[in-house]
Amino acid sequence: MIRLAGAPRARLFRLALLAAFPLLSGCVSVIPGAGDTGRPAVSAPAPSPGQPRPYIPRPSERVGVAVQPITATPRAPLAAPAVPADAATATASGVIAGPDFASLGISTEQAVAALAAFRISCPAIQRRTDASGLTQTADWTESCAAAAGWADGDASAFFARYFGTVQIGTGAAFVTGYYEPEIAASRTKRPGYDVPIYRRPADLIEVDLGQFADDLKGRKIRGRVDGSSFVRYHDRTAIESGALEGRGLELAWAADAAEFFFLQVQGSGRLRLPDGAIMRIGYDGQNGRGYVGIGKLLLDRGELERGQASMQGILDYLRADPARGAAVMNENPSWVFFRELNGPGPLGALGVPVTARVSVAADPKYVPLGAPVFLSLDRAEPNGLWIAQDTGGAIKGANRFDSFWGAGEEARAIAGGMAARGSALLLLPRASIARLLPEG
Repeated sequence: MIRLAGAPRARLFRLALLAAFPLLSGCVSVIPGAGDTGRPAVSAPAPSPGQPRPYIPRPSERVGVAVQPITATPRAPLAAPAVPADAATATASGVIAGPDFASLGISTEQAVAALAAFRISCPAIQRRTDASGLTQTADWTESCAAAAGWADGDASAFFARYFGTVQIGTGAAFVTGYYEPEIAASRTKRPGYDVPIYRRPADLIEVDLGQFADDLKGRKIRGRVDGSSFVRYHDRTAIESGALEGRGLELAWAADAAEFFFLQVQGSGRLRLPDGAIMRIGYDGQNGRGYVGIGKLLLDRGELERGQASMQGILDYLRADPARGAAVMNENPSWVFFRELNGPGPLGALGVPVTARVSVAADPKYVPLGAPVFLSLDRAEPNGLWIAQDTGGAIKGANRFDSFWGAGEEARAIAGGMAARGSALLLLPRASIARLLPEG
């Protein structure tokens, strides 16, 4: 749930279908071929040179609906000074001491699940440089060493002992949802499967701008070499028009372009093959083009009502008019490349598997990856303790999170309409808090 540089997302763009709205979910498809509806498979005609591939909707199960939210009353954010307009990290946004962990009301079940996710994150946490400025690598040594042998039944005591809470900036949180979609696909191109799922191209180059100027540290760009120039990489329209054809980059072929579009938004997913086998794919790079949330575009134009702006509503819109649907999808120039995953997954930006109802994507400039996060929101489902294990192209800024709900019907229904507001607290090692808030 991205990830621009280095996020598998799982999210990369798993992360929020609308740049500032809920709407991350994929969709389920009936596999064309044996056992399908009996309707003949239709192959999309090849695009004319320079023209995007036509979108032909496939026979699919009903899209379903987003679940009705369970309302809750969130904790009010702590009083905080105004955040400087140029603040670009957690420390620049302001850090305020939060309440004791014991006062947060975390259930034993949540604490046990969070401790398990924290454990598997520890090796990666201790190798990373924290871009938020909140922690130093050595700050995690004590808690990670203790986590390895800590009894699960006493997980709440672990967090109370080794962590304190802080609020970043205003503390006002916005949370969306993502999940691991499953779509119909084939390892080889065949009738009814003609939407290419590409591997990362060798000519996609990532440049660390910090090597050239100190004030550009932490910034990266992606592009390709054209002659003696470094230029932007092909956008979605160019790729749909055949810019990568004939290079042997096809990892698999999807049955439905809209379903694959949503899988790209999520950043990882499962491909159900014609024989019923499952092929899992994960994020392996992005073309460097900015993510554009098509749901927000449709809302701004009045083509969708706010109640329709879920993944399910957007998918209905795309399928209602295929020509219009193809054009709208191409307004998001971002394209995600994939690799096959053979181990556990999906993988988050830390390189470890994300866990349903425990992992969140966050902006690493504001949240140290691996840190616990407490959410108190106006929807009950995402309230509680999470671990920041992922990033996302649309997950930017302080207190902006994307919650991971796993795979399957229920996960899709929750994630597809998730939009919750309230407050957020970070749990940081006590050594970090002592350095950030010496008077606390």
